[in-house]
Amino acid sequence: MPFSKLGLSDSILKSVAEQGYKTPTPIQEKAIPVILTGKNLIAAAQTGTGKTASFVLPILEMLREGQTQRKKRIRALILAPTRELAVQVEDNIAKYSKHLNLTSLAMYGGVDAKQQKQRLIEGVDILVATPGRLLDMYTQRAVHFDELEILVLDEADRMLDMGFIEDINKIIERLPADRQNLLFSATLSKQVRVLAKTAIDNPVEISVSPDTTTTPQIDQWLITVDKDKKSALLSHLIKENQWDQALIFIETKHGAAKLVSQLEKRGIKAEAIHSGRSQEVRAQLLADFKSGKLQLLVATGVAARGIDIEDLTRVINYDLPYPPEDYVHRIGRTGRAGASGEAISFVSKDDFKNLCMIESRLGHLITRKEIEGFAPRKEVPISILNYVPKNKRNGERQNSKNKPAKAK
Repeated sequence: MPFSKLGLSDSILKSVAEQGYKTPTPIQEKAIPVILTGKNLIAAAQTGTGKTASFVLPILEMLREGQTQRKKRIRALILAPTRELAVQVEDNIAKYSKHLNLTSLAMYGGVDAKQQKQRLIEGVDILVATPGRLLDMYTQRAVHFDELEILVLDEADRMLDMGFIEDINKIIERLPADRQNLLFSATLSKQVRVLAKTAIDNPVEISVSPDTTTTPQIDQWLITVDKDKKSALLSHLIKENQWDQALIFIETKHGAAKLVSQLEKRGIKAEAIHSGRSQEVRAQLLADFKSGKLQLLVATGVAARGIDIEDLTRVINYDLPYPPEDYVHRIGRTGRAGASGEAISFVSKDDFKNLCMIESRLGHLITRKEIEGFAPRKEVPISILNYVPKNKRNGERQNSKNKPAKAK
């Protein structure tokens, strides 16, 4: 089905074509017609499925005939968990609305609020904001919600993981009751459903098939290695394979800085991006990485969903992520839009339980390799595909106790 069959106007279709998109992705094909009817929506969609366009395009269609009527007002609000994602979403809005008379703004903390306040005074049709900065601006009466028509909760599961539930609830309490609500999440966990129940009345629910979470274009493999050899292994792979570009995920800010230092001592240039760095520095690093000026970027998980780079060759899980869904998000940075890529994970014996959960989530074992000179002293066992974490095992045991006995 072409985009022209989805009910979008010529000006939006022209912008979509200029971005090189010919046919909608499954989530776009399912979500856009529903949103255009004005219905509330809950959508499960992984990173890399074209999720952003699935709500941005119909929002532009519904808002294109009007504008904000008064100062400090907005017509659509998109809540995002990180600065990087807010910037990315707003950048997409700007591209898709190129031939429309609509305004948009990305609003987030870590920068001077003066410029953001000035933009709000002028009136903004679509505001993309992180919860904390939005509440701060609302408290200062820099933004009002009485003209709001549409609310989008983007990456809802990530916002809950980052502890934004109280901020989100405070924001929702202040919004007009008569609005359209859209929630997009990689997973529809129990916590996400609780949020949806409080924020969204009578929603349509759609999802992209779980089979699409790890596309065949991504070559996934892992290397078993002792923890104290990971840095040396990474340096070896970079030099031996002459890698052109890699996004390297690590768990902590301290670990990211240490790894950059270790690589530098071996003559390898890399930079670290994490929540401890200023927004200006983070934005410049992302720009350099996207342009190819910077080849190796070490990132903590907080930046994972805000990094959207076309034709990214490979992703390295220097540390295995938890929960398992984060593995899917991370490797989704490569192999986008049908392109090929590779996802390499470093796994030590300490990672065994985590590996079991990831492979159980995927439904298959990840191909293992050993690199000569880096064979682990502590062997990593073969994964258990039906592995159940201990806390869930206890819950199942308790549930079985509470079940009524079968009649004899």
